[in-house]
Amino acid sequence: MKTIGLLGGMSWESTELYYRWINEGIKAKLGGLHSAKIAMVSVDFQEIETMQHAGDWDAAGEALAAAGKQIEAAGADFLLICTNTMHKVAPQVEAAIDIPLLHLADATAMQIKAQGYDTVGLLGTNFTMEQDFYRGRLEEKHGLTVIVPNAEDRQLVHSVIYNELCLGQVKADSRAEYLRIIDSLQAAGAQGVIEGCTEIVMLVQQPHTTVPLFDTTAIHAQAAVDLALA
Repeated sequence: MKTIGLLGGMSWESTELYYRWINEGIKAKLGGLHSAKIAMVSVDFQEIETMQHAGDWDAAGEALAAAGKQIEAAGADFLLICTNTMHKVAPQVEAAIDIPLLHLADATAMQIKAQGYDTVGLLGTNFTMEQDFYRGRLEEKHGLTVIVPNAEDRQLVHSVIYNELCLGQVKADSRAEYLRIIDSLQAAGAQGVIEGCTEIVMLVQQPHTTVPLFDTTAIHAQAAVDLALA
């Protein structure tokens, strides 16, 4: 079994899901008392969030690259950045380490295409929905058509992530708003919707909607299990 490197803490609520689901995945595959071999560094999200909203992505990239080096030094065979938004600095992290990066957008695109879809909605932070590092990778590398909500709904999605979900707060009225936005993405042509922030699964799960959802947290965790056992 390979050792999985987790760069987490953005936020710790979703990193907790990664840790649990990866260990459950290993146990499901191997049985008995088996659990995952994991090397993890969890950063202080307040520091990273301040850099994000100040637009200081170079400093954020340096911080995550340093954490990536720590994870590699701890014996990881490959690395996961346990957040969609911070894949904006994935090139800086990759340049700092000598182990492979299991890119979240690539794992998600593979799941989407495996189900025969080519047009999807995308929910996430404003950074993820509006900038090219994630949406562009889905479109240019994987040939997907990506639809995002309108500006007002993007701001609502972003606000719920930072002001509620990253604080561990799950509110029924916010779920209702997310479900409304998911329906609007389907009406605009989306065959399914990417939960492109690792906290969204805390709020909306597949039983809440008939629109197919792609939970990036679960997808990334399963991809890590598969690679660890390959």
